[in-house]
Amino acid sequence: MTVTETIVPASLPFWPVQPESLNDFDISPTLVQDLFIRTVREQGQSGLTSLAERLKLPNMVLEPVFRQLRQQGYLDVKGMQGNDYCFTLTAAGKVLAAERASICAYTGPAPVSLAAYERAVRAQAAHVHIQREGLSRALDDLVLPEALLDQLGPALISQKALFLYGPTGNGKTSLAERLLRVYQDAVLIPYGLELGGYVITLFDPVLHNPLPEQPSDLDARWVLCRRPSIAVGGELVPEMLELRSDASSGIYSAPLQMKANNGILIVDDFGRQVISPRDLLNRWIVPLDRRVDYLTLHHGQKLCIPFEVMVVFATNLDPSELADEAFLRRIHNKIYIEPVTEECFHEILARALAARQLSCDPDAESYLVQLCLAHGDALRACYPSDLCDILLWRSEYEGRPPQVTRSELDRAAGLYFTRPQNRV
Repeated sequence: MTVTETIVPASLPFWPVQPESLNDFDISPTLVQDLFIRTVREQGQSGLTSLAERLKLPNMVLEPVFRQLRQQGYLDVKGMQGNDYCFTLTAAGKVLAAERASICAYTGPAPVSLAAYERAVRAQAAHVHIQREGLSRALDDLVLPEALLDQLGPALISQKALFLYGPTGNGKTSLAERLLRVYQDAVLIPYGLELGGYVITLFDPVLHNPLPEQPSDLDARWVLCRRPSIAVGGELVPEMLELRSDASSGIYSAPLQMKANNGILIVDDFGRQVISPRDLLNRWIVPLDRRVDYLTLHHGQKLCIPFEVMVVFATNLDPSELADEAFLRRIHNKIYIEPVTEECFHEILARALAARQLSCDPDAESYLVQLCLAHGDALRACYPSDLCDILLWRSEYEGRPPQVTRSELDRAAGLYFTRPQNRV
C-alpha cells in the first residue's frame, strides 16, 4: 500500500484549511502587507493571480490588502488583464517596499506562525505499529537475520534514537536508509515560519518529497509530504545544526534536524565528521532527552523548537571511543550489525547474481566464500555485489561475456582486496 493511497485529510491529526480572510490568519496583517509590497517590488509589474501563486495565499485574502495599498497611494493600476488587475508600485510604494525589505527581504510563500508549526510537529509525531512479518516485508530487499529484525522492531516502535554499529560493509547505511519504509502516512511541512518579522525557510525541495497531488482545501502555505529521511555524513559541520542567516536580508534557513522533524535524520559514518563526536553529542543531549531544541537568532533571541526526530547514528568505530556512558545511556537502542553468516552470504550472492543476470555454479559459490575469508577476517554483506560488478566491468573491458568462475573470481579479488605491504 502506498502513501498516496492511505492519505485522506480527515485521517491526519493536523489539517489547516485555506484561510478565507486576514482574520483567519495566524500571522499579522502587517506581515502579509509586507510580503505583498516586497513581491511587487521584485516583480516590477504584478497581478493578484500571480501574487496568489507566489505567496500561496487566496485572492480573498490579497484583495483587501490590494485595496488598502492602492487607497494609500502605494500602488498604481496600469490596466486589466482578463479579470485581473495589472499594477506597479508608485514612488511612495517603492520607498515603503525598500524600508520593509531592509528589515526582511523575504518574498516567497507566506510563512506560518511558530505556534502553528509547533502544534503541527507535536500532532504529527510518528507512531509505528509493526511486527516481525511487516518489518520483514518492508526490508525485503535486504537479507537480514530474524534476530536483527527482532531488535530493530522495538527500536522503531520507540521512535527514540538508534545507534547502529559494527564492522564496515555489513549494511548499516543501507538499513538506515530503508527505515522510512515503516511509515505509511504523510506529514504537513510549511514553506517557512515567522518570528518577530523574520522568516525561517523550512520546506526544501531537495530534501522533502511532496505528494503528487496536494488537497484543494489545504492551506497552501503547507505542503503534504512523505515523512522526511535526511542523511548526512562526513560533511556535517556545526553550522548545519544551527539557524543560518543572511543578516542583511533577515532570512534564516532551518537547520538539518528541523528539516527532518517528524521523520528520520541519519548521521552516517558517525565519528568521521568535521564536528567532533563529543561536540555533536553534547549539542543534542537535551534535544534527545526532552524532544526540544534551542536555536538562536542573530541578535541573541532564543527559540524553542520541537525535536520530533528519530536520529540514527551509523558507525564502524567503537562506541566507547565516540561517546561517554552518560550520552550512550540516552540512546536506548544500540544494535550491533555483525558480519553475515555463510547462509546469508549465499542468499546475498544469489540476489546479486540475479540482478546482474549472471549464473554461478555451486563450486564457484563455495570458492568465493573461501576467497573472501582468506582476504578478510569475516564475510561481509558488500562482497557479493562489489565483486560481481568487477566481473562485469572486466568482461566489458575485454570484450567478452561475463563468467563467474574460480579464475575470474581470483582476478576480481586481486583488484578488490588490498595486499599487506612488506615493511623494511
